[in-house]
Amino acid sequence: MSDTYDDAGDEERGRRLVAAAEQLFTAGVMSHSGHANLSARLDGERLLLTPGHVRGLRAEQLAVVGFDGQVLEGELRSVSAEIIAMHTAVYRARPHVGTVIHTHSPSATAFALAHRPLPCRTEPMLRFGQAEEVPVVPWGPRGSDVSVRGIAEVLDRCPTTAAVLLANHGLLVFGPDPEATAHLVVAIEESAEAEIAAAAIGGAVDFPPGAQEAVRAAIARVAR
Repeated sequence: MSDTYDDAGDEERGRRLVAAAEQLFTAGVMSHSGHANLSARLDGERLLLTPGHVRGLRAEQLAVVGFDGQVLEGELRSVSAEIIAMHTAVYRARPHVGTVIHTHSPSATAFALAHRPLPCRTEPMLRFGQAEEVPVVPWGPRGSDVSVRGIAEVLDRCPTTAAVLLANHGLLVFGPDPEATAHLVVAIEESAEAEIAAAAIGGAVDFPPGAQEAVRAAIARVAR
């Protein structure tokens, strides 16, 4: 590897990103094609990005990319190069975010196709960082200025969301690290699947008032 990608911390982030991709397949939340892209923030306005596929991904296949879209190390297929701006839009809007994951998880994508926000009505969503509905970003061609502006506008309007649905496209989730972000992808997909199933028996019901505070208190008690 060149000196662009010779820092031990960068390599560790790469291993964790690969493990997160494996976690998504193990959890069964991927589409039939297995399409996804994952990134991890590096120092100096750089990020690690998956090369166009994630099934059987190896750390040495990750590319290092600048926030300006320039590939600094490794190679990207054109389909991955198109989505760099989608990832960097999140990193610019959310300085605390360390990982971004995009999937076509089937049940979450159903909400994206319907242009319907996904309510937070399951405890895993509360526990893993999405204590509000997942908003929908209006459709725009993948990687286009329209799409990226839409993401930025929704993030500005919903400053505490950790995920968005991309209309007619899929799911975009972001968090502090690969593990936490992958956990939230799983929680959102399970919640979307449960919402669809609940519709057949009368529909899902909102949490009672104070549910978020109760969950936080339960977590705090266990952590002591």
